[in-house]
Order: sequence, then structure tokens, then C-alpha cells
Amino acid sequence: MGRSVWTALVFATAFGVWTDACVGAMSGPCDPQALEHIPVRPPDATTASQFLQTIAVADDDARESAIRAELVEGNVPQFLRRLVPVAMTDGPSGEHVVVCALPDYLAVGSDPDFLRLPMRLATALTVAADFGFVLPTRKIVDAIAAQAPAHLAPQPLPAGPTMRSTAYYRRHNELIEGQRRALGVELGELTCGDKKDIVLTNRLWTKPSNVAIYGWHRLDGTPIQPLSTLHGERYADYSHGVRLIGATAYVDGRPRSIVDLLEDPGWAGVLSDEGVMPRLDELMGALRAK
Repeated sequence: MGRSVWTALVFATAFGVWTDACVGAMSGPCDPQALEHIPVRPPDATTASQFLQTIAVADDDARESAIRAELVEGNVPQFLRRLVPVAMTDGPSGEHVVVCALPDYLAVGSDPDFLRLPMRLATALTVAADFGFVLPTRKIVDAIAAQAPAHLAPQPLPAGPTMRSTAYYRRHNELIEGQRRALGVELGELTCGDKKDIVLTNRLWTKPSNVAIYGWHRLDGTPIQPLSTLHGERYADYSHGVRLIGATAYVDGRPRSIVDLLEDPGWAGVLSDEGVMPRLDELMGALRAK
């Protein structure tokens, strides 16, 4: 049995995900047309190395504006322009439910020269909306960690004020890439363990000026970061990532809106361990506008 298949089975068992559902998800129904709202990468788009030079001395606000501009203009590497099916728990009548995830965290640049980029919540939600995607819930993050063929070991850097610096962003990406190459993980393979996720949670109704983060799963399947809304909405550090989830889920192969499912008391528990997520479009719009 190959390393990727063995890893997927180990983590599926650790998280209690049905192996047959996991295997089914790997050949699931994700529609590549969902990627059509991600603009074609411009021929003159900057590489990550060039982008790093432009933001090297930028303050937080200028850097955030630059990140948003590059992403919404389509400066996204090719390996992120694919959807990977991820099996969720079965629906209320035993339906097989699949969501579609980007294989890794959002990055700027080209396949040979890219940088995974932390960003503020409003930026993440804006890019997600422009591309026709949503952010994951905690339960979706756990499902990705359970089923990802490529699981990297988290590589925390020393804590302190420099956690939010561009130098830390660059250094952490270099560590991830070093580990990815050493393990022989292909670009575009569903990967976890490299970053924490910015997630959707009902806690944001009571803490609308904060960001929710979760994950960074160790090799034993446990997350370093419990669900947290400790930080303000403008906070981002090197450990954060943005993994986009297609706005459409598939129920026994039939498309359903993820937002509709999360707002439905009969279906919300399939995608969220918090149950119903009411008025989710309203919540995302309010957070995006900040």
C-alpha cells in the first residue's frame, strides 16, 4: 500500500470517518466549473519572490491591500485551481455528502514560485465571495485532516511580535516547502498540517469583531489550535491559512448549497459540529464589510 493511501486510511480511522465514504470522496462529483470565477492568472503577474520584494517594508494595512489585490486579480498558482472531494458524515436518511476543497491554502504566485499567505478575516471572506467559495467549518477542517493523503507535521516558529511579519510568512512557507519536497508530496495533492484555518462559527455572532481560527493537526490527528475567537478581526500571523471550500456540496451526487445546508436544522449537523448556523449569508456579508 502506498504512503498516500496508507496515511489517508490512518487518519480516517483516527477521526472516525467511514473508510468507504473516504474512498468514495476521492473519486467524488466535484464540478470543475466551480473554479471559473477564479480569474485566469495574468501573463505579467508577479511571482512570490517579486511580491515579497514589494511588501518587504510595507505596514500591515498596505500588505493586506496588496494581498487582496493579487488574489482577486487571479495571481493564484495553477495547483490550487482544482477541487478535491471530501466526504462528510451521512445525511439524515443515510445520504452520502461530499464537499469540495482546494487542495492547500491560498497562495500568490506561480507553481514554481509561490507563497502561502495569511490574511485578515475580511480579506479571506472577500476573496472567497469573489471566487464563489466559502470558508470551512471546524467539522470540515477535521474531515480534510482525516482524509488528506498528504499530512505534514506542523512547524511552529518562536512566538512574539515577529509572528505577524512578512519575514515570518516567508520563512514558514520555506519550511513547509522543504517538508513537502522531502516527503515527495505533489503540488495539488490534498494537504493538511501546514497551517491553521480561518473558519466559520456561530461564535462570530457574539464576537463580530474577532476572527475564528482552528486546526493545525498534528500527525496523531489532534489539532494544535482549539476553536478560538481570541484575536481581533484584523489579526493574522504566519500560522494562519485560508482554505476555500466550494459553495456547493453534493448529496448522493446532487448539488446543494452549503449555506442552505448549514441553515437547515435537519442537515446542519452534517457540515458543522455546532448545529444550525442561522443567517449565514448575512453573517458573512457583515464580516466581509468590516
